[in-house]
Parts: sequence; C-alpha cells; structure tokens
Amino acid sequence: MSETTAPVPAPPAVPAPGPVVLHEAYEISADPARLDAARVHHWLSTDSYWAGGRPREKQDRAIAGSLNFGAYHRDTGEIAAYARVVTDYATFAWLCDVYVDRPARGTGLGTALVTAVRDHLEPYGLRRIMLATADAHGVYEKVGFTPLQNPDKWMALGQH
Repeated sequence: MSETTAPVPAPPAVPAPGPVVLHEAYEISADPARLDAARVHHWLSTDSYWAGGRPREKQDRAIAGSLNFGAYHRDTGEIAAYARVVTDYATFAWLCDVYVDRPARGTGLGTALVTAVRDHLEPYGLRRIMLATADAHGVYEKVGFTPLQNPDKWMALGQH
C-alpha cells in the first residue's frame, strides 16, 4: 500500500491593495504595475550600503519573488520610496530593501511606508516580521519594532 500525502496548498492570493494615503504628499501601494523597477534598482545598487552593486537581473528576481510596496508622489505619480517583503503569508516575513529617495527623507515618508507594510501584513497573523538595519532604528521603533530579545538564538548563513 502506498502512502499518499496531501498536496501542499498554494500561497494565498494576495490582492494588490488600492492606494493607502498615509502621508500628505504620497500614496503607498503594493500594486506591482506601478513599480518603477529601474529606479528601484538604481537606488539600491548605487545609494544603499546593503545592496551596492547588486545586478539588475538579481534585483528583478528579488522583486518577482516578493511583495513590493512603493510610495508615489500624489501629484506626479513618481516613485519616492520602496520596501520589499519576503513572506510565507502564514508565520514569517522579512522586511528588506527599504529605501527613501534623498529628496523625500525627513518628511515622515519612511515611517508611513513601514506602517503601510505592517498594516498590510497584519491580517495574516504572522508570528514575526524581521528586519536588519545599520542606521534607521528610530524609524522602525516608531512602528513597533524592537531589538531581538535573545539575539544569541539567531544564526545566519552567508553573512557579510
């Protein structure tokens, strides 16, 4: 007698939400049709400490396998900030590649973007949303992130 296993369920359909206005000058959306992948790649590969030199093909694969958020200027529609989430929509998410264009920094847009990400993920009941930052702790603390209670329990492969 052969043993059969139940098929692995497909991940839930994640509808792209309509614009969520969280900032006076910008709207935040997870609609992939709005994303300016070339601009995101330029920002991350030339102006971030964590993705400097990242090839466009690799960035495009990261975008394709992730939930992506953009903050768009309400008057021009131009992207001004970006965040990417890698998640199983059940237990865990990793917030990464958060970037705010230099002219928009200091306006509260970063906090609004991270708030939109947190609020979008809330209905899934994830146990944990993780991130790493070298310099934006204050932004994330405003949204509820805290340092790891037991960092000695965590490990990583391929650290830089």
